[in-house]
Amino acid sequence: MTARQAEAPEQLRILAVLVISQVLSGAGLAAGITVGALLAEDLLGSAGPAGLPTALYTAGAALGAVAIGRLSQRLGRRPGLALGHATAAAGSLGVVAAASARSAVLLFTALFVYGAGTATNLLARYAGADLAAPARRGRAVSTILLATTFGAVVGPNLAGVTGEVAHAWGLHRLTGPFLLAAAAYAAAGIVLAVLLRPDPLLRARELTPRPAGEQATARILTPGVVTGTAVMITGQLVMVAVMAMTPVHMTGHGHGTQAAGLVIAVHVAAMFLPSPLSGLLVDRVGSLRVAAASGVVLAAAGLLAALAPPDRVPVLAVALALLGLGWNLSLVSGTAIVTDAVPLTARAFVQGLADVGMAIAGSTGGLLSGLVVATAGYPALAAGGGVLALATLPIAAAAAQPRRR
Repeated sequence: MTARQAEAPEQLRILAVLVISQVLSGAGLAAGITVGALLAEDLLGSAGPAGLPTALYTAGAALGAVAIGRLSQRLGRRPGLALGHATAAAGSLGVVAAASARSAVLLFTALFVYGAGTATNLLARYAGADLAAPARRGRAVSTILLATTFGAVVGPNLAGVTGEVAHAWGLHRLTGPFLLAAAAYAAAGIVLAVLLRPDPLLRARELTPRPAGEQATARILTPGVVTGTAVMITGQLVMVAVMAMTPVHMTGHGHGTQAAGLVIAVHVAAMFLPSPLSGLLVDRVGSLRVAAASGVVLAAAGLLAALAPPDRVPVLAVALALLGLGWNLSLVSGTAIVTDAVPLTARAFVQGLADVGMAIAGSTGGLLSGLVVATAGYPALAAGGGVLALATLPIAAAAAQPRRR
């Protein structure tokens, strides 16, 4: 058994450090999901541009994924991830300042910077897989995603409490979650900078012999990279579009921010809590089958959200839970497909590019979601997202064909 077939002895320590940082950054990640659209609606006085915050911080995530991927490729995971969290903390404070100044321009700029936290949080899953044995790669990725659950679920439920704290300090109530995000992202960055040793990517390179000529072909987009990225892009686009407008849809029908926060908390829990099951399924039944299943679950979520009566919060919560589950299945399966298809010499760079595609998809979904809701309504948005999710089925089927032959 070679070093890469067995679990590296440092893997458990690295996973433990990543878990701690993910718990912290999960709380920061939830701020934009919970109140970003509501804050934009309050400053601009219209629900039409309410999808802009999601579009902006996912666009920031795209740039962040490129920068972190390049930095990690050169220097390792530790400096890339730590810098990403520090940038997100600065963006969170910028949102607070923008709300106090009632400046939409500053708000959108700060949200773009804040998006680096989304990229960093997601890229950490690759760090968990660097030293994992191939037969346990899905479960390693799922461990990192599961850790995000704790902070990400607590964060939205603190919207009311942190809002009161912000109000007591003379700040806009909706900036409370961003105050929490600033502290959480800063703490996550410190944990990684101090404790993520050895660096998992650099250590994996030490343990793996480098095949001759690998560098010359390292950046070629292989079929596996294209398939895995397409699966993740589809899941991200559908999830972000429906999720971003759900709080606006709820508050527009008389529900308070606490009710919207509860539904988003259920959604975020479903995004990350099923990760162990998703990872186990990827390792046992194959990533392509799990990718196809993600499309079916996302389609069901979109249909249920479209048909849910606006006054039935539990039904919306179930729809958003299915939305989170479908996204989780697409992310874990797509991550495994991409990681298996990329050599170590270009792994961080190509993984960063894959997450750029996800971020652009999320930005597109966030940008269009407000316009669709303003013109056709929330049910049309949810139903359209469900239909789009079914594109995952032919993607997975096409990728499976060469394997059968």
